[in-house]
Amino acid sequence: MSPTFHSLGIRNYRVYASGAIVSNVGTWMGRVAQDWLVLTVLTDHSATALGLVTGLQFLPFLLLAPWAGMLVDRFPKRRILFLTQTALLTTALLLALLTALGVVELWHVYLLAFIQGVATAVDNPARQTFVSEMVDNEHLSNAVALNSASFNLGRLIGPAVAGLVIAGFGISQALFFNAASFVFVLFALTRMNADELTPSPRARGKGQIREGLRYVKGRPDIKLILFLVFVLGTFGMNFQVTMALMATQVFHKGAGEYGLLGSIMAVGSLAAALLSARRTPRMRVLIAALVGFTASTGLLALAPTYLTFAIMLVPTGLAALTALTTANAMVQISVDPMMRGRVMALYMAIFMGGTPLGSPLIGWVGDAFGARWTIAIGTIMVGLSLAAVAVWVHRRDDLAVSFELRRRPHLRVQVAPVGSATPEAVR
Repeated sequence: MSPTFHSLGIRNYRVYASGAIVSNVGTWMGRVAQDWLVLTVLTDHSATALGLVTGLQFLPFLLLAPWAGMLVDRFPKRRILFLTQTALLTTALLLALLTALGVVELWHVYLLAFIQGVATAVDNPARQTFVSEMVDNEHLSNAVALNSASFNLGRLIGPAVAGLVIAGFGISQALFFNAASFVFVLFALTRMNADELTPSPRARGKGQIREGLRYVKGRPDIKLILFLVFVLGTFGMNFQVTMALMATQVFHKGAGEYGLLGSIMAVGSLAAALLSARRTPRMRVLIAALVGFTASTGLLALAPTYLTFAIMLVPTGLAALTALTTANAMVQISVDPMMRGRVMALYMAIFMGGTPLGSPLIGWVGDAFGARWTIAIGTIMVGLSLAAVAVWVHRRDDLAVSFELRRRPHLRVQVAPVGSATPEAVR
């Protein structure tokens, strides 16, 4: 099997991935339909309302991260996924029914978005860490990258299909498809062979949350990644808001053209995920990707036409997903298996939990200064974060960022002190 897809040779992962791809398509259809519902039915293209919906959807990541990580480390991850996926199916179905009956109101969307966020705050670290129970350490970074590829294949297909469904049949039909897609994940979980799973060690006793925080505090490599991911997630990855505003306010396009933008961006994201599946995650790849993101979003904010904007979404998606996939894999590979749930919950909280701060701000910026500035602020903040990291690393001669590859415990990859001649210095 090709090195890009070698994790699919493991039956449990193959079964899980087959259900996840359908669910990912449905998730992106649901996101586009929800945004279109808020912008065109429930408000008069209010960027602030759209930002609030997005913020409420991700606020639980920030509030519940320590407890979500503790639950994931303490209880069977497969059982947790059954519960969270059922909850997500229920909320998606309820929004679809309210919309189909013509009784949906903005507060309904706010409330359901928050409930979905609560379920997703637990679901995400469970899914992230469940990968390590389906595959061995040799396949882990590849499986993480393929999960990103699956998510972005859903992004490639989902928005375009949603645009066509909304234009042809209405918003509620796209929402119903999202609800139905969760059934495929639940079915895949029932078809897995439990005997072939490798459960992570269970965390027991009191003080697990404090223990997880102390662990991260003592890892400067993880703290550096978390800082970069926070800035990227809070200010740079608000495309759910920015693309909707650019499509409607700047280029005056409809649902079909808006949905197409998400699919075009996913071309670059999918390419990044597949390339990452063949590559060892390294710090220099993460930094290069963030530099590329800063450059491409700067051009994106200045795009004069819809076509130019659409074209620039490809390198933007490529850079963004390269950064995220690399950061995710670096953390998962280097972390103690018993701490993985708590660390990944904190990772997701910092990445997605920044959205409640960023999305309302981005929405306000769009209303106050125009849609183009919703992208430009991400360009500026990510660029400043890279400059800050460069200064910090330069001043800390004792900084050692270590990534212990579990399949090769003797290999130590370091960002060495300034002036070091070690061949492994900057990987």
